[in-house]
Amino acid sequence: MNNFFELKKKSKKSKARLGVMHTAHGDVETPIFMPVGTQATVKTLDTRDLTEANASIILGNAYHLHLRPGEDLIASKGGLAHFMNWDKPTLTDSGGFQVFSLDKTKKDEKSLENKPLVKITEDGVTFRSYLDGSKHIFTPESAMDIQHKIGADIIMAFDQCTTDTASLEDATKAMIRTHNWAKRCTDYHIKNPGNNKYIQRLFGIIQGGPHKKLRIESAKFIASLPFDGIAIGGESIGYNMKATKKIMDWIEPLIPKDKPRYTMGVGSSPTDLFAVVELGIDMFDCVAPTRLARNGALFISPLGGGKNKNKFRININNSEFINDDLPIDPWCDCKTCTGFENGRFFSRAYLHHLFRTNEILGLRLASIHNTRFMLKVMEEIRLAITNDTFEKLKKQWGK
Repeated sequence: MNNFFELKKKSKKSKARLGVMHTAHGDVETPIFMPVGTQATVKTLDTRDLTEANASIILGNAYHLHLRPGEDLIASKGGLAHFMNWDKPTLTDSGGFQVFSLDKTKKDEKSLENKPLVKITEDGVTFRSYLDGSKHIFTPESAMDIQHKIGADIIMAFDQCTTDTASLEDATKAMIRTHNWAKRCTDYHIKNPGNNKYIQRLFGIIQGGPHKKLRIESAKFIASLPFDGIAIGGESIGYNMKATKKIMDWIEPLIPKDKPRYTMGVGSSPTDLFAVVELGIDMFDCVAPTRLARNGALFISPLGGGKNKNKFRININNSEFINDDLPIDPWCDCKTCTGFENGRFFSRAYLHHLFRTNEILGLRLASIHNTRFMLKVMEEIRLAITNDTFEKLKKQWGK
């Protein structure tokens, strides 16, 4: 056992596994779904909501936090967790995905020519803020320095994200650049661990797009570096679950068994969680649960009528719920479905009213539900792996 990740058990019938990550801000049982708090907040929720939902780790994003309020201010407030009044572990993405998602062009008003918003070189990336147009440069070293100052327990190497349809040539160039940057990230992190009073764990990211040869090459290279964990990146992961499974089948044997595995961007549906856990993944995150909640798409379990056909959710905006006195889901134990201090739940009819009248409370109650729902699914999955009944539970959820 290493002093960061402890592998507790492996399923007898699949690659599903139980583990625990030991961090300075507490232990995280795996497999785990991680709510996304991009700008030091999970939208509409406070940290008490997250604690009551039984979240054990949440995410921030170095790109957004660098632009606003800035890593120096966060450092002066004691780091990300202290800044947002959260007493559990945090993880920050390096901002690589956000930087490259802006790799487009726009019309310059003076010259009437198309000019790039992002300039990529072997040294790093130059981009302009979407907030005020100010110029910024991210290099592997600066991405490490920013995350050191933000102070998350787990930080990510700076990489070049590839699209789901990237050509072999483009994916190769991005992979080589990602590998070069990964080496620079580990070198800088080891030599300059930051001024924090605790160890920050650095994860590397496998790229290679949809190409088997590249994914295998990338998995071997990233696994050879002294990373504390291994992430699988690229637009395909989570966005295309069929491709996600194919990629994991290619590379899973090459990833160290004693390090946590992280598929970035997985969790738009409860069934996605079963899919990646079965592939041997320990960590995953997605903005979808709270984003869906804010649009009125609420998760329901098989007990509440959830199935693949309806994507395990209802649209609370629909008129069928105008007089519905039931809770969102009978299986869910969130505060919205079971009640707060008085023990009375919030009915579908009430939530329908809140959304139709654009009341902010509707967004919060819906987000509480979807967040807790996904975390409860994970609790059931961990229990099932413990009891060697994971495959049975997966079948109950229609997978």
